Amino acid sequence: MKKPLKVSASSVAKPAKPLSAVAKAPPAVKKATRAKTATKPPPTPEPAAVAATPRKRVQAKKTQDPAPIVALPTETLQTLFIPESLSDQRIDAALAQLFPDHSRSRLKGWLEEGRVTLDGVVVPPKTKLVGGETLHTRFPSGEVHTSALAEDIPIDVIYEDEHLLVINKPPGLVVHPGAGNRDGTLLNALLHHAPSLAGVVRAGIVHRLDKDTSGVMMVAKTPEAQTKLVRQLQSRSASREYLALVHGEVKRPNTVSNSMGRHPKERTKMAIVSFGGKAAVTHYKPRENFGGPAMKGKHYSLVECKLETGRTHQIRVHMASVRHPIVGDVTYGKRGDTLFDRQALHAWRLTLAHPLTGEIKRFVAPLANDMKFLLTELRRERDNQPDIEDDFDDDFDDSGVEVIYVRG
Repeated sequence: MKKPLKVSASSVAKPAKPLSAVAKAPPAVKKATRAKTATKPPPTPEPAAVAATPRKRVQAKKTQDPAPIVALPTETLQTLFIPESLSDQRIDAALAQLFPDHSRSRLKGWLEEGRVTLDGVVVPPKTKLVGGETLHTRFPSGEVHTSALAEDIPIDVIYEDEHLLVINKPPGLVVHPGAGNRDGTLLNALLHHAPSLAGVVRAGIVHRLDKDTSGVMMVAKTPEAQTKLVRQLQSRSASREYLALVHGEVKRPNTVSNSMGRHPKERTKMAIVSFGGKAAVTHYKPRENFGGPAMKGKHYSLVECKLETGRTHQIRVHMASVRHPIVGDVTYGKRGDTLFDRQALHAWRLTLAHPLTGEIKRFVAPLANDMKFLLTELRRERDNQPDIEDDFDDDFDDSGVEVIYVRG
């Protein structure tokens, strides 16, 4: 059987040999030729072509030459070179490592706004890095984050420096503007107290209290401080403790760890849910009980509640779930409860690491006057005790942690 004829560049340049000459070629020569052809390695791609492959994905998105990067007076311009250690990472994840003082959501927003360029090109958050690229950033330094107006509403300040503000929120004050509360909120008050808070998301508010809950709240005065305080809440290194007057006799400490979500039928309420909820953990223990013959069969308990998580209405829902609803709670409490005209819940103590120095600080706010009066009346009814002035601070004198009080 005849083998197919092969044509090469040399056979075109020279006159073709007679077919008989090809057929009579020595066997050893033909084997050597085939062996040489079979062992010839494939061409090795040039190194420059391999290194340029990831860059082509970025450059393909560029429609024109990058314009010179110019920062506005309200922006801060930075130029960085991507280290090799960040190669093969997404740019949004790399930004979180390069700028740890800013939250990932804030960095992603700036990336999508075009405030970050990679080799002069605006790229999507999922872009993979190679290492060695040039990163330009234009971060806002005086951006206004709210359209709310400043209002001269008194604020009870417990502590304040250039990074951190801690206040004692009175009952009846809404934290954020919203439907039905466009003004007269804590946010409006903060903007009057410290106008620079207009440049911080949510005017620096890190966590919320319900309208009718009183007590201690922390406010960040810079974006960097806000990020660090939020991370403390997320990692549960910041501690928040409450005092609540509840129905029934609480005899021993306990923990509620039922997941929470929106009520399946009443969407303005929260509830304990079996599916689709978020983890929620509340520790509570009794501090004082009110009962006995003089109370005519009624029982109330003053309890300390410590949060591990911060879900909406968490303490109110959890205490109701163990049949100790908070006194005065019209949403989750007992029907016909007229003992108190609001939920008897007070954010009592806050422990955190200072966002700049890292020093552990503990802030304590006394009970609001109406709740203090309620406890005084219950004591009188129970056993005719004289008035007791208790700011719940006597057990921290020797703790070694700085405690800052506000006297009401």
